[in-house]
Amino acid sequence: MNQEQPNNPLHGLTLEKILTRLVEHYGWDGLYARININCFNNEPSIKSSLKFLRKTQWARDKVESLYINTFT
Repeated sequence: MNQEQPNNPLHGLTLEKILTRLVEHYGWDGLYARININCFNNEPSIKSSLKFLRKTQWARDKVESLYINTFT
């Protein structure tokens, strides 16, 4: 696997770090308003959201895209 990813803004970031930063920035309500995923609305937690995002690629893609658009 190629470890050199100078153009990848997510390089070196775990999904947990990405999600935590987004929650700190937008809050759960703000995150849910931007990405309509039930785990952000119904008793949200980092742990339960990570579990969902790790098995649901389309949702993970949306979270990663929001992170890139917000912080880069």
